[in-house]
Amino acid sequence: MRSGGRTRKSLEVALIASNAALYAVVGIATHFGIFAPVFGTVRFWPSVVIPATFSILFSPWIGAVGAAIGIFISDMVVHGNPILSITVGVTSNFIGFYLIGVLARGRLTILKRISSVVIQTIPLVAAVFLYLSGGLEETISSIFIGVAVIVLLVSLGVAHFKQQYSKIIYSSSAGLMVGSAIIGIGLWAYSQFAMLPIGISNAPIVASLVWFLWTYLTEIPFLVFFLPPILYAVVKAMPEKVEAEVLAS
Repeated sequence: MRSGGRTRKSLEVALIASNAALYAVVGIATHFGIFAPVFGTVRFWPSVVIPATFSILFSPWIGAVGAAIGIFISDMVVHGNPILSITVGVTSNFIGFYLIGVLARGRLTILKRISSVVIQTIPLVAAVFLYLSGGLEETISSIFIGVAVIVLLVSLGVAHFKQQYSKIIYSSSAGLMVGSAIIGIGLWAYSQFAMLPIGISNAPIVASLVWFLWTYLTEIPFLVFFLPPILYAVVKAMPEKVEAEVLAS
């Protein structure tokens, strides 16, 4: 029993380390323009798929801890502010990816299928609001509205034609939305006491909505388009390596 316990613990540590290293390396590379799809001034972040995959395939704890460590390493390279990273980056990543892993467990239900679509209306409404109120530059607003519409339509199509993917879209969308909200509110709160690395202080409250939207819409396309097929491919190839309740239909 002891030997088995030590083996499982060693495996968890190895998975967390792998998750953190991959997330940090790809995140840093993305910041410097590698692996980064760019439209105008909007840079998208594909690295989000890494901790989401670990969280769902192995455990919420492995995904969350690896993401927290990885984002801290990445933040130290990108902006070098440990206080901002711990209070906003680490916290949002841990909670967001932990939720993704938790919500992905259990069977697919009608509520999850509906939620996978309905939840996408939130960023769409927020993007339209910022566009109409002038809270975002017109080009960026148009990109965000376009992304939100595409994600909504894909989620709707998946719920009808590829139902087994709906649970993944629901869990990843909900977890990312919570993490994005923490980032939006956290950056705004931090700016009231100190200057952000981007040179902003005393940001207006509407900035929290902008940062929330920016985080969510630059990451959610990768979770919607790439995460479900990656997960099912791994499960099909190595079913014995994945927790039995994951991806249950």
